[in-house]
Parts: sequence; C-alpha cells; structure tokens
Amino acid sequence: MFEKKSSNPLAGVGFMIIMTVCFSLLDASAKYLTGELPLWMVLWGRYLFHFLFVTIFFFRGRPREIIYTKKLRLQMLRSVLIFSAGVAFWGALKFMPLADCMVIAFASPLFVAALSAPVLKETVGKYRWGGIAIGLSGVVIVMHPGLGVFEWMSVLPLLAGFFYASAQVTTRILCRTDNLLTTLIYTSIGGLLLSSAAVFFVWIPPTLQQWLLLMWLGFLGAIGHYLMIKAFELAPASLLAPFDYTGILWATFLGFFIFHDLPDTWTITGAAVIISSGIYIINRERHYAAALTLSK
Repeated sequence: MFEKKSSNPLAGVGFMIIMTVCFSLLDASAKYLTGELPLWMVLWGRYLFHFLFVTIFFFRGRPREIIYTKKLRLQMLRSVLIFSAGVAFWGALKFMPLADCMVIAFASPLFVAALSAPVLKETVGKYRWGGIAIGLSGVVIVMHPGLGVFEWMSVLPLLAGFFYASAQVTTRILCRTDNLLTTLIYTSIGGLLLSSAAVFFVWIPPTLQQWLLLMWLGFLGAIGHYLMIKAFELAPASLLAPFDYTGILWATFLGFFIFHDLPDTWTITGAAVIISSGIYIINRERHYAAALTLSK
C-alpha cells in the first residue's frame, strides 16, 4: 500500500502541540510518583491503565480489525522504542529537574530529521538542517559539558530522545498500512508486557492515591499517543518534529508549580536557542509550502 499523503498539516501541528501538553503532564506526574514507588511499578501502572483506557474507549465494535497489522515486527519495534524512551527519561527524572531533562531530550528533532531523509524519503533542506543543528547547540548549552553537569544521568535524556525520535519515524511508516488505533493498542500491549516482566520483583502495595495517579498516567499516555499517531497521519515527520519544542514551556511551568524548580541561566539560554531555531524552521516550512503552491 502506498503512503497516505499528508492531508492537513495544520491539524497535524495542532495535534502535536496538544500531545506535548499531555506528555509534559505525564512526565511531571511520573516524576512525583517515582519519589514514592519504584520506577518499574510506575511504568507498569502507566501501561496497565493505558491498555485499559484504549480497550474501553477505542477497542469496541471492531476488535479484529484493530488488532490486525500488516507490519507486526515494526509494531513490536515501536512498542520497544516507546518503552525504552520512558525508562530512560523517567530514570533521569529521579535525578534531574523536569525542564533540564526535557531540554536535553530535545535532541530528538535532530534524530527525526536525520532518519526521515533516508528512511521516509522526505525532503530535508539545508536551511532546516541548519535550524535543527542550532537547536541542538541549545541542548549542549543546557548540559554545559566541562562544568560538572555532563554526568552519566545527562546521557539518559539523550537516549530517550533517540528512542523517541525512532518511534516517531516508525509511526510515520506504520501510518501507511495500519489503522492508528492498531498502533495505539500495540503500544499499550508491548509496554504492559515489558513492564510486567520486572514489576513483581519490586512490588509495593500502592495506596488509593497512588492507584489514582497510576490511572492518571495511563489516561495521559493513551491520549498523548493517540494525538501523536493522528498528527503523523496528517503531516510529515520532519515538519512536526520542531513543534515538540513547545514541551519546554509546559515542563518549565510544571517543574516550578509542582517541584519548585526554577530553571538556571544555562537552561533558560539553551531553551531560548532551541525555541528560536524552532520558530525559524516553522517559518521556513511556511515559505516552502507557499512556494510549492504557487509553482503548481
């Protein structure tokens, strides 16, 4: 089957921005909960309720159609990538402020752009490459190597960014053949199976409040992934990637509101560079789209 052409890039961008809100809330809630429960339990609860929400709200009426996939191995790979990103990122959150983790993980748009050219055959122009490279320099500013910050935990958000970018690219490929609900259900099944393999070794009986927070994580994860998959049905990966930057704003606000973490000068400077490069890339995309329209 041929790839579906992007039918509504503007709507795709809107879904992507709302997705960043959901995932920022998800990460902030996970950071809070990992202070009370083992990481593997938090991951297990997140995927358990993710699976339940997907089956209750999206899986009714046509289960065979939704569970069928033409790319089972790729669905499994995507589930592993999403799960690995969660392990790396939430592991880093135990040691680092939310905003710092988020900014460092924003190396992912560079990975998306690098992979979208050879894998997805999407055009990535030199100006967009330049803008994304500038954005990556903002990540380096936040990490400021050589000043005591570039330690092993700083590598975890980078790994999360790579896994997340790879999952975005596989999402775009899967949109060519599979229903978005199919991808959503395989994400929850894969994460639940992987986390269940470890949860029994670290099990602590959760309180009622902790169960409610685990349900909240599952809800945010299900909605966030639905929005991400929908966005990639409507717009190219290389166009959507820069809009991940809006997550910096939500992470900074939530980090201050919940954990009283104020970004330092390095984080603010790096975030400014990243956001500026994102705005530049957005403008380049707008001009490029307008030029294509005029040339037809």
